[in-house]
Amino acid sequence: MEKLSFPDMLDLIEDRSRALRSAAAQAGLEARVPGCPDWTVADLIAHLGEVQLFWRAVVGAGEAASPPSPDVVGDTTPQGDLFAWSADATDQLVLELRSAGPNRMCWTWWEASGAPMTSGAVARHQVQEAAVHAFDAQQAAGQPQPLPDPVAADGVGEYLTVELLTNGPWPYEPGTVVLETGAGGSWVLDLETPAVTVLLGDEHGSAKPTATVTADPSDMILAFYRRDPIGELRIEGAKELVPQLLNWPNLD
Repeated sequence: MEKLSFPDMLDLIEDRSRALRSAAAQAGLEARVPGCPDWTVADLIAHLGEVQLFWRAVVGAGEAASPPSPDVVGDTTPQGDLFAWSADATDQLVLELRSAGPNRMCWTWWEASGAPMTSGAVARHQVQEAAVHAFDAQQAAGQPQPLPDPVAADGVGEYLTVELLTNGPWPYEPGTVVLETGAGGSWVLDLETPAVTVLLGDEHGSAKPTATVTADPSDMILAFYRRDPIGELRIEGAKELVPQLLNWPNLD
């Protein structure tokens, strides 16, 4: 599995944000968003812009024990033309990230995961933020497309090592789940209390999995973010364990 370079991340934030705006224009601002049923497309555009402006302020603040105050973040309310405002929010985030480079320390919400708390980690997560919401906009327009290969392949590992590991002890029966995404890589999840452990597929030795999930990387990451995959998840073994895994994390 090749990791995204920092310049690649910045390019993908821009690319996926543009894809969101393009699909949003096709769908229309009042269209409903299937992946976020309470939102219109206008809400979706506003959300991504607000998120990007917030993380621009986080990266700009540098190393900190808490998120920046509202005064530091500034006004994140959409102003004027929504599409132009969104494009400017993306530009501001990418400009701040490019200025910071990948190694600037900053506050993040994922400290409990053990993942880096750096501008590079923020960029990596913002690729996924923009990509999943671009899919939302495409779905609202009736033209959902798989996440681009580099986004999807990196997204599975990013989700497992950032999002999944911030949720505390596993609340269900212990189990071992193998995730297979072909060329995108494979992972092993040891679901036990007190801690969930994530290993690369070649690190689990001869352990027999409780369940194995096989999917295209795009379908895997969309399922983790509770979107309807374009393809399917093929599950072998304890099928009840996989819905528990997908529904466990708090994605708010």
